[in-house]
Amino acid sequence: MKAEKPSTVLFDLDGTLIDTAPDFIRCLNELRQQHGLMALSADLIRRSVSNGARAMVRVGFGLEPEHPDYLNKHTAFLDLYEAGVAVETRLFEGMDELLRSLEGKSIPWGIVTNKPVRFAAPLVKALGLEERCASLVCPDHVTLRKPAPEALFLACKQIGADPAKAVYVGDHERDIEAGRNAHMKTIAVRYGYIEEPEAVDLWQADIVADTVSDLAKLLQ
Repeated sequence: MKAEKPSTVLFDLDGTLIDTAPDFIRCLNELRQQHGLMALSADLIRRSVSNGARAMVRVGFGLEPEHPDYLNKHTAFLDLYEAGVAVETRLFEGMDELLRSLEGKSIPWGIVTNKPVRFAAPLVKALGLEERCASLVCPDHVTLRKPAPEALFLACKQIGADPAKAVYVGDHERDIEAGRNAHMKTIAVRYGYIEEPEAVDLWQADIVADTVSDLAKLLQ
């Protein structure tokens, strides 16, 4: 990546900017307990967090959307999560310093996520990021979600940034595909919720960051 000041840095939310896994783990195991099932290991659940509630129901109960009991489990999980969206969720260690570094350089940053605004907005507010974040774009705000580039273009429009000079950071292949589709520089983070960490190298990101510290250095 050229040592040129980016117009903006956009982040995926879960597994990239913030560690939401503890609340997903807590809610899924609470739901399993309600059905007389033992808790699953945190590591097993964590790997699938970036794939959302559908993945949680699959991991927790082995159900796919066509199963007659799927909708009940899906709804119950989301209700539990909404009631405690930021109980244990935190910025990844070192991320606050990274954001303050961007802010100190007058580089606006935003969030582009596939997490519905119903959960994303209160979460961002609870973590004290609402006033710092220059844009929050959720699937509710666009016609096509990632990997389509629409959400990334909308964030840049809201910020007043040139997409061609923007950077998108994510922990899922669809994030990198969305960034490429928007002709942005892309950074894949291997510290996120990734089922096969070795596969990150196949996503065709411009750069891979193994840690938040690595990411901070790349964005310098």
